[in-house]
Amino acid sequence: MTQAQAEPKLYSFDEFISWYPENSEVRYELHDGVIIEMPKPTGKHSNLTGSLIEQLLIIIRQMGKGGIWTIPRESIVKPKYGQSGYEPDIIVLNQEVLEAEPRWESESIIQNSDSVKLIIEVVSTNWRDDYYNKLRDYEEMGIEEYWIVDYAALGARKFIGNPKQTTLFVCILEDGEYQMNSFTENTQIISPIFPQFNLSAQQIFALAL
Repeated sequence: MTQAQAEPKLYSFDEFISWYPENSEVRYELHDGVIIEMPKPTGKHSNLTGSLIEQLLIIIRQMGKGGIWTIPRESIVKPKYGQSGYEPDIIVLNQEVLEAEPRWESESIIQNSDSVKLIIEVVSTNWRDDYYNKLRDYEEMGIEEYWIVDYAALGARKFIGNPKQTTLFVCILEDGEYQMNSFTENTQIISPIFPQFNLSAQQIFALAL
């Protein structure tokens, strides 16, 4: 006789924030009311994320946005609808408008699209979250630019081809919908938010090594 599995407990966003363990070494996100323990990043994932942050900080200074655009160590993005909360791998914030975020100072929570210049998710084993849930929710929030960095070619073939190949997507908000622009191999990344970004997709993937 097969024992039915208990339904997971559902949490509201505020309950999730209250529950979140202080100084936790484990990252958690809230997906449609369910608390999800995020996979521990591999060394390559961490290398790529850290190196990409360094590149972006250099460009931010070159653009004269140093001290205005910032990349926080931690933040939780609250989508417009539903009960979800995401902690992006990389988020670039505009400090000039953070005063309008009522929960930023006390809880590092971002709710307004105007606060965000860019979100980047580096794809791992839970790739469906980046390609489906987060893309949908960031789009609904009005986040103007969202990158999906699939350095290990984990996404579905309908996104990254057959055979699969490492791909970086720059999703640009146009008329309320994301236009997904794919970059592979030696194609230079084109970013409206960071027009001075001059690395190719392959150069970015090499940051994971």
